[in-house]
Amino acid sequence: MSHERDSEFVRDTVREGYARIARAGEGGCGSAASCGCCGGEPVDAASLARTIGYSESELAALPAGANMGLSCGNPTAIAELQPGEVVLDLGSGGGFDVFLAGPKVGPTGRVIGVDMTPDMLGRARRNVPTYRERTGLNNVEFRLGEIEHLPVADASVDVVISNCVINLSPDKAQVWREIARVLKPGGRVAVSDLALLRPLPPAVAEMVEALVGCVAGAVLVEATERMVREAGLADVVLQPRPEYVQTLGTVQDPLYRKIAEQLPAGTTAADYLTSLSIAARKPASRRCCGVSE
Repeated sequence: MSHERDSEFVRDTVREGYARIARAGEGGCGSAASCGCCGGEPVDAASLARTIGYSESELAALPAGANMGLSCGNPTAIAELQPGEVVLDLGSGGGFDVFLAGPKVGPTGRVIGVDMTPDMLGRARRNVPTYRERTGLNNVEFRLGEIEHLPVADASVDVVISNCVINLSPDKAQVWREIARVLKPGGRVAVSDLALLRPLPPAVAEMVEALVGCVAGAVLVEATERMVREAGLADVVLQPRPEYVQTLGTVQDPLYRKIAEQLPAGTTAADYLTSLSIAARKPASRRCCGVSE
């Protein structure tokens, strides 16, 4: 299979997996349960969100069904969003982080969610009227597009956030170049993603379930840092957050149980995988990513 065809297979697999999640009930995979990060099997969405740092007040303010349990961290908490800023959420899904970021940037700010799955986009857009009614704000929008080719102008965004999505891309280096392109000089990145502490066994890396569940697409922490820096971003800080993977092991998430069966004796998923907070900044004055500043 050629690289191009292989990339399309990955995108199609992820798109269809997320479309199934979006078409499911209000909990993502069914009534009271969510799907876990990036399409795993049922885990309680609210409990998982609290574990990774979302507050009760944030969760209570969300439109129904926006929290689908697809997060592995809380990028809006580390983004230090300010009134008037333009925020871009990569792989915005049902709008979870978009709806939380909107009140932080206020009426003079803007939050743009980009997702490649029409079913997810439809779900998020259906919640916009509820968001407007609850907040009195008209400052969020959702665009169809791939994160490797963002439908956003050069140097137009103050903050890029993303939550457990970049690892699913078949061309992560291109995603980071796109992030650098759309950021304004001095703009910043606040991403939560999954990364590897060491290479996965081949049997795990080949599982389609693991692909849709973020695991097979994850790369080593060092590789993530290299791609961020090669894209032209600076002030890079990577912080592993093991509590997410540990929580999935504690609740016996079915996807992670399948993965555990393929791991060497005496090891767990947390020995290989971590949630990773990634902070970076676009230099305020330099030529970066094909854009003169």
